[in-house]
Amino acid sequence: MMELLSALAPDTLEPPDDWLLLSDPDVSTLEAELVQAALRAPRLSAGRMVEQFEAGFARWLGRAHAVAVPSGTLGTWLALRALGVGPGDEVIVSPYGWHQVGHAVTLAGATPVFSEINYWSGCLDPARAATRITPATRALIAGNVNGHPASWQELRALADAQGLALIEDSTEALGSRYRGRPVGSFGDVAVFDFSQPSALCCGEGGLLVTDDAALASELRYLRSRSTADRRSVSVGARVPMQAAMSELSAALGAAQLARIDEILERRKQVQAAYLTHMQTFEGIKPPYIAPEVDEVHWMLYVVHLGKRFTASALAQVVEDLATELIEAAPFCQPLHQQFHYTQQGWCRGQLPLTERIADRALALPLHGHLEPEHVAFIVKTLKDSSVNVGAGAAIY
Repeated sequence: MMELLSALAPDTLEPPDDWLLLSDPDVSTLEAELVQAALRAPRLSAGRMVEQFEAGFARWLGRAHAVAVPSGTLGTWLALRALGVGPGDEVIVSPYGWHQVGHAVTLAGATPVFSEINYWSGCLDPARAATRITPATRALIAGNVNGHPASWQELRALADAQGLALIEDSTEALGSRYRGRPVGSFGDVAVFDFSQPSALCCGEGGLLVTDDAALASELRYLRSRSTADRRSVSVGARVPMQAAMSELSAALGAAQLARIDEILERRKQVQAAYLTHMQTFEGIKPPYIAPEVDEVHWMLYVVHLGKRFTASALAQVVEDLATELIEAAPFCQPLHQQFHYTQQGWCRGQLPLTERIADRALALPLHGHLEPEHVAFIVKTLKDSSVNVGAGAAIY
């Protein structure tokens, strides 16, 4: 027992305290109390914590139903199955983003069809997506990239006109608002993910939300087999997965949800500090927010480096920041450039706008534990690095 405790000592699990981390969950005593309550309960799965988290999140978002799942990727897979999408079908997907829920299309046996993004928001471009629709197209998956809402009015009109299911990927967005409504309220089903670096962090886990009672029932049926189903012969008609959220993850989620306004406000203060210091860059523009967007809660603070920067220059900037104990990362490796999809005929050059943006998108730390002096140091180090790589100042 002592060997196990020694192996799990905090200093062996956590990065050094002097690093400025890309993300750092906002955890309080409430999370510890609810996790302890879950541990004292007779169930560690399929219990009351999951039910309460689902109900609370649905109320907070203003949707009728929420279904807890282990991750955004598995949640999207379940959603596609529940919508009847499978082999022989095509799904239009953005290649750009942090959480690669586009993989769920492949897991469902359908064919992902990648489409270009809007240059400013990074979200799926409705007009370009329309050109990708074929008789085999069954659904659109569009994301609120890094917290910026997609063009949901146009995407909804496109899906309705073509008879397509609309899946809203909100794995990168929590609290942002578009035309008076929160993200997560626009798709036939919306997908949330609560792994890092989400503002609401359960470690791992996600939720599907919908207003369709029949769809919610099908999602719950496909999510997992209950004890009562063990002798059922009808379950195999649509084979369910083992894809439920644990009571411990739900306890973390419920506590974070109770504090979500406080968590988001602290992150907003960090965003404001970034904006102040970034404006000391010559030629810097504020992060883009579309006119129809009411509010954006960024998942990470992403800057787009100048056109003179290359992908290798971006990698050098990441190394320079790491030398000063600042954790940073390229924001996205587009899906169509990843090995699995290159084996299906996708390659660099097919989506030049996505590639141009991805080559220069740098994710910087964003979480409520950053102080103004931390942000000032991050921005100064970024300035020094931009000179070091010989490409000039960064721009959005």
